[in-house]
Amino acid sequence: MLACVLSIFTSCLLFGLPWFTSCRPCPPNPTEPCPTIGRSGIYKKFQCPPNQYNDLASLIFNTNDDAIRNLFSKNTDDEFEFTSMLIFFITCFLLSIFSYGVVAPAGLFVPVIVTGASYGRVVGMLLGKNSNLNHGLFAVLGAASFLGGSMRTTVSLCVIILELTNNLLLLPLIMMVLFISKTVADAFNGNIYDIIMKAKGLPYLETHAEPYMRQLTVGDVVTGPLQTLNGIEKVRNIVFILKTTGHNGFPVIDEPPMSEAPVLFGIILRDHLLTLLKNKVFISSPSATTGNVLNKFSADDFAKKGSSKVRLKIEDIQLLEEEMDMFIDLHPFTNASPYTVVETMSLGKALTLFRELGLRHLLVIPKISSVSKILIPC
Repeated sequence: MLACVLSIFTSCLLFGLPWFTSCRPCPPNPTEPCPTIGRSGIYKKFQCPPNQYNDLASLIFNTNDDAIRNLFSKNTDDEFEFTSMLIFFITCFLLSIFSYGVVAPAGLFVPVIVTGASYGRVVGMLLGKNSNLNHGLFAVLGAASFLGGSMRTTVSLCVIILELTNNLLLLPLIMMVLFISKTVADAFNGNIYDIIMKAKGLPYLETHAEPYMRQLTVGDVVTGPLQTLNGIEKVRNIVFILKTTGHNGFPVIDEPPMSEAPVLFGIILRDHLLTLLKNKVFISSPSATTGNVLNKFSADDFAKKGSSKVRLKIEDIQLLEEEMDMFIDLHPFTNASPYTVVETMSLGKALTLFRELGLRHLLVIPKISSVSKILIPC
């Protein structure tokens, strides 16, 4: 519904705006036929009489590539009115904000170039005769400033702009514009991609840990109380733990006979427990499973759930009362060699391990190893 409403609103807005702008006579020696009807051509007739074109429609009813080419072209200072360019800039700016991030497949890089180019044209028109630079150059610098301020890419962006213009003489101006735009933007917030990731709540590790993390240890950020599972655990206990905790992993403990200390067998993930409950791999008595129970599953059942897959929740699993009193042998599904660290490890170093090794979970062990003190980070 959101995508449909946004599409209809965008279509009505873009089709209606050219009606409020006046027609302009065709240039005396146009490089292309003027006016044109359809997708091809720069000068769109829209509802204008013969030998006239609508400058705002020429930008809106073209592809982004042709619109950028129109804005970047030199010796086109008289082809666009100030009112039309201002309307086009405001429209592109607002529609880019509303469109990016919703379910509609809208990009960001090219719309920012179009918005920045129209902004540069507006600045060039405001300066008027006070500057000898043509408006196409202002459009190039405006696009560079918007890209540098929003995405903070400098070297690669400089190369891209130079490739678009094929003019190495613009290098000093583009470098100066990128330096100013990035410096000003850094004083207020992060780049647009970091802001969007934080708004969507996506987990992301920076290249370098924050300075304060060097003063913290892993033991300072673990969550408790500790919830452990037996190697052969009752279904009712697993359901209760999953409903009352938000941990991603749970230690699997084996209780040896006599008075020996409990033994840590490994760690099992929440997603794997949910898969076992969903497939109801239950046994009637607390005894080890006979046969290879893994043959009942495919590799995809225990694969990491991506954004395209709906994550299974404990509330979605329906179990009968007699099934709640049955057992699950967790040994075949437990990671018997989880990645462990000592609780005194620096938090910054632990985050570096997560990023470099691609870890999904970490088992934190106290310096004095004891199963009763094992900590699992949230």
